[in-house]
Amino acid sequence: MTDVPAVETEGAALPQRCGLVAIVGRPNVGKSTLLNALVGQKVSITSAKAQTTRHRITGIRTVEESQFVFVDTPGFQTQHNAALNRTLNRTVQGVLSDVDVVLFVVEAGRFGLDDAKVLALMTEGKPVFLIANKLDAVHRRAELAPWLKGMQERHKFAEFVPLSARKDADVQRLIGIVKPYLPEQAWFYEEDALTDRSDRFLASEIIREKLFRLTGDELPYTSTVVIDKFEEEGNLRRISASIVVERDAHKGMIIGSGGERLKRIGSEARQELEKLMDAKVFIELWVKVRSGWADDEAHLRSYGYE
Repeated sequence: MTDVPAVETEGAALPQRCGLVAIVGRPNVGKSTLLNALVGQKVSITSAKAQTTRHRITGIRTVEESQFVFVDTPGFQTQHNAALNRTLNRTVQGVLSDVDVVLFVVEAGRFGLDDAKVLALMTEGKPVFLIANKLDAVHRRAELAPWLKGMQERHKFAEFVPLSARKDADVQRLIGIVKPYLPEQAWFYEEDALTDRSDRFLASEIIREKLFRLTGDELPYTSTVVIDKFEEEGNLRRISASIVVERDAHKGMIIGSGGERLKRIGSEARQELEKLMDAKVFIELWVKVRSGWADDEAHLRSYGYE
């Protein structure tokens, strides 16, 4: 048996704890917002459009002797059967088999068919927390009692945590509740690590976030961003990226009148990446049409979907 390193505290040395914590739920319940809050910095993109998160994204938070390795997952998709959705769903199922704790995120007071399909994926013998998010949207808290009773009948949850992912006090409380469930073992990452994703990956995600936010419901979610070039020159990052869509009409939608919308996507992405990377960023964007890419396994693999 290997020795687990200890962390010195006043009067005693506590053994290190480290564990994988999955964040799962249907699309648009606030999983990525919760991940960013738990890590303390943005590592996963957010938007009002369902299926914003498409990859397994790891966020890391080290608090005293405990290291939390949070895994954000795509929202489990039940409405469409394209190859992209099948790939995303395999990602969710793969994550659940690996982790120590599962945070099952729902909207407080709500439980629909899509939520039920995600809950059905939970395996026995693994602690599952019921995270009732968007608590601030519930006007009459008394109404939560019968809802909670119904939820407890659906699954034997290890913990029930009502919260708003946008409130730091709620997030800190959740960290404290998760902590005892982490196994006693050495940390997986350095103490100051925030994510296992590269700057190149973060660049593609931030561009995609701005794309979805600035096009709203006009643009189908079957659009992606591919980084063609990522160069580091001292404190400068040169990024060339392609926005891939399925139709010519979508291309015009993104470019906008006189190219204004595409310029704004690039400008907002550049500003956020400069803050995240603490460097000067130059972005060049192109829009390409690849008909049927979201239902083509070869295209999916070439664009980084596993």
